[in-house]
Amino acid sequence: MSTEFQDAHLAEVKPLVEKEEAITRLLPDFDVQEQDVETVHGSVHVTMCGTPRGNRPAILTYHDIGLNHKTCFNPLFNFEDMQEITQHFAVCHVDAPGQQDGAPSFQTGYVYPSMDQLAEMLPGILKQFGLKTVIGMGTGAGAYILTRFALNHPEMMEGLVLINVNPCAEGWMDWAATKISGWTNALPDMVISHLFGKEEIHSNHDLIHTYRQHIINDMNQTNLHLFVNSYNSRRDLEIERPVPGINVVTLQCPVLLVVGDSSPAVDAVVECNSKLDPTRTTLLKMADCGGLPQVSQPAKLAEAFKYFVQGMGYIPSASMTRLMRSRTASGSSVTSLEGQRSRSHTGEGTRSRSHTGEGTRSRSHTGDGARNRSHTDTRIELTPNSASNAEQSSPKSMEVSC
Repeated sequence: MSTEFQDAHLAEVKPLVEKEEAITRLLPDFDVQEQDVETVHGSVHVTMCGTPRGNRPAILTYHDIGLNHKTCFNPLFNFEDMQEITQHFAVCHVDAPGQQDGAPSFQTGYVYPSMDQLAEMLPGILKQFGLKTVIGMGTGAGAYILTRFALNHPEMMEGLVLINVNPCAEGWMDWAATKISGWTNALPDMVISHLFGKEEIHSNHDLIHTYRQHIINDMNQTNLHLFVNSYNSRRDLEIERPVPGINVVTLQCPVLLVVGDSSPAVDAVVECNSKLDPTRTTLLKMADCGGLPQVSQPAKLAEAFKYFVQGMGYIPSASMTRLMRSRTASGSSVTSLEGQRSRSHTGEGTRSRSHTGEGTRSRSHTGDGARNRSHTDTRIELTPNSASNAEQSSPKSMEVSC
């Protein structure tokens, strides 16, 4: 059974905070706690918004390189439609070591945690705030970290929203380009090219200028370099699509993969999608959107996130004001929310080393009354002729464009 989004027009709604202020200011409607939490691999800065509720998970966020929780997620969580969600969930924002505002430089000889070690720090954070389970939302490097955490501790992760996640280790050509270019002068440019697509860099000058100035003026450059090197040294997640009768490494929770259609992460997200269980995964490809959907298209992402948590059995009364969703018994389908179909000719076997996002996985839960969190998966098919795959016995996939 697949989930199909009916054709609808998604009009962007004016955000609550304007321009540069939107990426750093948090609206004051939350009970906010900030503290440095000691973990097995050192101290990490954590911001808790709201009060955790024992009968439901918190939302756990993790940002990308060149960002912190404010510049990565405030535009989304400050957005009007997200208030309906955040009134039901506490939100735990994690800043990677040394990436928070005003972070001092590490002492000489400090060894920055690996990506695996950054994931190993998360259980200690959850314990510190009394969180039993979470719904993860990560972008780029943060999406990788949350995926690794979910693989290591599936009992703690109820669902994952992965924006621009890349399941692969960095390729040797990417590594060589990074080493040759150096980082002293080129680091901001390297980060910008990681976060945004070429089209976006050349056309959206205000957005790029805002984030470039943040990277140059607000980020500790030495600490950022260490985080970038850690991400570039990541290993393959080694996840595999489940096959009946064979034990494989895969995510056990619902997953929502998110990527903009002009993001540098498109191919990597498609590859990640090809490795996940199609009955638990949804790929959302956002039209007219670049590398940071949560910044440029917060209305669409907020609506998709509502669907995601509703499919898990939470806030069933959430208003769906812009989209209509119906469940059908059909197999593969490709639907555009704006009435236009968008199919890429990129094959799923082609690896791109840019970061990617993941889809919604299905997981049956008990408890919390009559809640049933069986989640329907949708996976994207980017091959131009889906009929050629009709003979395959594996579940078909659906690309959702908006």
